[in-house]
Amino acid sequence: MESQAAWEGLLQDLYRRGLEGKNLLLIVTDGCPGLAAAIETVYPPALHQRCWVHKMRNILQKVRKRDYEAVKAGAQAIYRTDSNRLAKEALRSFQKHWQGAYPAMVRQLEKDLPELLSFFSFPRHLWRQLRTTNVIERCFVDRIIYAIFNGFNEQWRNRILRLFTSSLT
Repeated sequence: MESQAAWEGLLQDLYRRGLEGKNLLLIVTDGCPGLAAAIETVYPPALHQRCWVHKMRNILQKVRKRDYEAVKAGAQAIYRTDSNRLAKEALRSFQKHWQGAYPAMVRQLEKDLPELLSFFSFPRHLWRQLRTTNVIERCFVDRIIYAIFNGFNEQWRNRILRLFTSSLT
């Protein structure tokens, strides 16, 4: 479900069910273009924050092994600054250093920067959580792991009970 129309359908359905977003200030996503466009249509007042973890994965997939650590440090310097202004300065430094080697990657980072820096509009103590979807994803993973192990426990319990009851007869 990557298309704008599909995401709009989902968000419109949520809206109709009561999630009108009257107090919605920020939506954090992994960078799916269809979802980003749908958010602008259904929840236009909300800011959109692109996930830095996903962006870092995308950036680092495009670099040579010998440049990996330096590119990573340079990109992290952008979001680890103390303000939006300093982040833009860090981007300019990143651009100067990597434009020649990775022009497409640098252009994409520059294009995505406004949505990567939305977290600066919120109180500082929230920045770390707001700049990534990992907190949300971790919740889903925890639930999936719990469900798997709970299923294993049920199977184990049922086998023990069958063994025990069959030994009694």
